[in-house]
Amino acid sequence: MSPAATTPGPPGPRERRHDHPSSDSARPPDGGGPTGPAPTGPARARGHDREIIALAVPAFGALVAEPLFVMVDSAIVGHLGTPQLAGFGVAAALLTTAVGLFIFLAYATTAAVARRMGAGDLRSAIRQGIDGLWLAALLGALVIAVTLPTAPALVDAFGASSTAAPHAVTYLRISSLGIPAMLLVLAATGVLRGLQDTRTPLYVAVGGFTANAGLNAALVYGADLGIAGSAWGTVAAQWGMATAYVVVVVRGARRHGAPLRPELAGIRASATAGVPLLVRTLSLRAVLLIATAVAAHLGDTEVAAHQIVLTLWSLLAFALDAIAIAGQAIIGRHLGAGDAEGARAVCRRMVRWGIVSGVVLGGLLLAARPLLTPLYTSDAEVRAELMAALLVVALAEPVCGIVFVLDGVLLGAGDGRYLAWASLGTLAVFLPAALAVPAVGGGLTALWWTMNLFMLARLAFLWTRARSGRWVVTGAVRA
Repeated sequence: MSPAATTPGPPGPRERRHDHPSSDSARPPDGGGPTGPAPTGPARARGHDREIIALAVPAFGALVAEPLFVMVDSAIVGHLGTPQLAGFGVAAALLTTAVGLFIFLAYATTAAVARRMGAGDLRSAIRQGIDGLWLAALLGALVIAVTLPTAPALVDAFGASSTAAPHAVTYLRISSLGIPAMLLVLAATGVLRGLQDTRTPLYVAVGGFTANAGLNAALVYGADLGIAGSAWGTVAAQWGMATAYVVVVVRGARRHGAPLRPELAGIRASATAGVPLLVRTLSLRAVLLIATAVAAHLGDTEVAAHQIVLTLWSLLAFALDAIAIAGQAIIGRHLGAGDAEGARAVCRRMVRWGIVSGVVLGGLLLAARPLLTPLYTSDAEVRAELMAALLVVALAEPVCGIVFVLDGVLLGAGDGRYLAWASLGTLAVFLPAALAVPAVGGGLTALWWTMNLFMLARLAFLWTRARSGRWVVTGAVRA
């Protein structure tokens, strides 16, 4: 069977178009139009490859830079003592969850901005992005209002010890002041990705990481502020990143005559588009939480190994997510320009990228297993669990590669409602399988086979949608 036969094809009669007044005046660089016919065959494929690489490589750098914030903070706080590090761990988990729930600010904004850019209406594209920034600011203020008075209760609910809890509350309350900044960063990152710019987020992420490391060291040790110094340093770095992003977006707004004032209808539209993606995010996070809870019931050896496997699995996910981000931006632009065939061609190319990337990453993990396990633990039992579970993870990477890129395609198409239902469906498949692992006497390897079942279920849902062509809705605005 040829590659073309195994990748999502044309939608046929189900293809729809929603025109925008300005959509006739612009097309993407390879979409034909006034400048001549579009490249075809190998030339067009090479063009897609160059564009995917140009967007994905900087996106990967920015994605990797973000978790380095937590790593640096952990290293610095860890030298203060075990209670401080334990408190930091609890607070960091709560903060990461809070920010992660609003990832839709990036995804929904990317799709909306890319569509308008493809339609040639940069003013409207940036206006949409500014509405996303205002929504981020409002949500950030709401999170602060909830977190500050409830910090002790949240820490207690998380099970922090009496010695770690005071440090966790201190860090959580101070760091919550940086949540609006991080939500602004998410929304602004979505704007720039939609405008096909992943380099600026990389530069800002590297600058933020560098500032965070320096400020943490200076405030924790130089100013002797302890864990509070780490929190204040991170907050300062986060607001510095948010300021840099806002300056870039404001300059673009002024250049194209887009108003900066909040527009209620636009903010409401951004929030409405984000609701299905919030459901998607909650469902995916529920899978990870359930898997960790099951591993904890299996025993200390299993949960220790599980956390290491999950860390490596997440690192591989960053690489695949970078390709998916490129897909979001490119698909949205093609659909906004009315280039349905271009969008389908990019989808097919993205699937091939996903397969190749998954095979390469899986092979690297398979070969590196004997080298990786000693880096994380000296416990022979944990090492044995790691070796077996990582084999399962490596075998599933090609599937993960396809899943991530198809998820990016549908996100770029603004197909959030389907993604929400698909995520709930995959959760329904995963939940009974995972809960059955302890009941049937399975171990960590069995648990990770259920994670593979989860990815296969996602693949089935996403592949079905991609093949149907119902995601191909052209025009500057998806109805």
